[in-house]
Amino acid sequence: MSYGLKFLFLTFILSFQTTTMAENWPHWRGESGNGVSTTATPPTSWSENENLHWKVAVPGRGSSSPIIWKDRVYITSAEEIDRSAAGLPMFRFITLCYNRSNGELIWQKTAIEAQPHEETHQTNGFASASPCTDGTHLYVSFGSRGLYCYTLDGELVWKKMLGQMQTRNMFGEGSSPTLEDDKLIVPWDHEGQSYLFALDKITGETIWKVERDEPTCWATPLIVEHDGQKQIIMNGENYARSYDFETGKELWRCGGQTQRPVASPVHQDGLVIVGSGFRGAFVGAFKLDGTGDIAGTENVVWSRDRDTPDIASLLLTEGRLYYYKAKTGLLTCVDAKTGEPYYSTERIGLTNIYASPVATPDYIYLSDRDGTTVVIENSPELKILSTNNLGETIDATPSPVDDQLFIRGENHLFCISH
Repeated sequence: MSYGLKFLFLTFILSFQTTTMAENWPHWRGESGNGVSTTATPPTSWSENENLHWKVAVPGRGSSSPIIWKDRVYITSAEEIDRSAAGLPMFRFITLCYNRSNGELIWQKTAIEAQPHEETHQTNGFASASPCTDGTHLYVSFGSRGLYCYTLDGELVWKKMLGQMQTRNMFGEGSSPTLEDDKLIVPWDHEGQSYLFALDKITGETIWKVERDEPTCWATPLIVEHDGQKQIIMNGENYARSYDFETGKELWRCGGQTQRPVASPVHQDGLVIVGSGFRGAFVGAFKLDGTGDIAGTENVVWSRDRDTPDIASLLLTEGRLYYYKAKTGLLTCVDAKTGEPYYSTERIGLTNIYASPVATPDYIYLSDRDGTTVVIENSPELKILSTNNLGETIDATPSPVDDQLFIRGENHLFCISH
């Protein structure tokens, strides 16, 4: 082959690789926080013999979701290492980095070996918070076992201990940190004094922290911008609230949420939507320009008090809001601006939900704890396209990016691809 042909061939290969691996999924709810990829085109059907690009065993246990940056996939896990100690067993808290193209383990780092100070729910482990990245550093939270900042090659940059959480009924921890500009936003809601932290992402130093009069909450902060001001939206049992991103000052609040909220908010066109569904039901859409307590004002655009989500977060795509009824697989789709339903509590073949729904431009992926993922059309009408099963529990939210779908099961990490 001549030099010129070789150059053209290499140019084509590099161009193909750039095209097929052009996007990232840097946070458990994607770039926007709404659970949406605007470009991904993964398969809609798969099995052991179809569209399963690779599958690797993951040591330990965790329900943190995979994040993807360029050619790498990152997840966390807690690996039991000693049952002989009195009380709870010892765990190794680890971060793993995999090659995106073939599933090969690139590096594995132990953050800490520790004995948890309290138990966790049988369906929750000790590695439930998902990591996040800005493309330079990787940020990992093990909650009471600390926050860790690594380079993307696994070198520790800083670590920070924020204390020990005392969670409701020892259900365990799970809120994920959120990254924006120079700050890492860390929620710290538990049965003791609750806080919201802003840490310097370079040094780990506290920029500000604000007290929250909230019991345990498992939601993750959502950061939005309105009229040139960035706001941090947090769910909570007492109130949904907004905080100023720069100072931590509370901007507005609204009651109506239910006990022990887990679902994270979504946003669109000057609205944020917050919901919860344990021992009650509430989902509400709020304008971002409110101040103080906005309950009963025009800043509450709409609300619904039936069939709202519990564990799984809301999904907002193409102006439509999707959510389950509590932990069941009964699916509702409403207009995000008005709250008017396209359909309500439809059966789609799912029964027990922890993972949040995710969307691509054409499809929506909905996963059950029994390992089933139902794919529906991303449209106002309910159109089920396929039902797939990987044969093991799915608690973590899948990650769609480019032509791939990454699913973290109970024992394996799966890459679904054409």
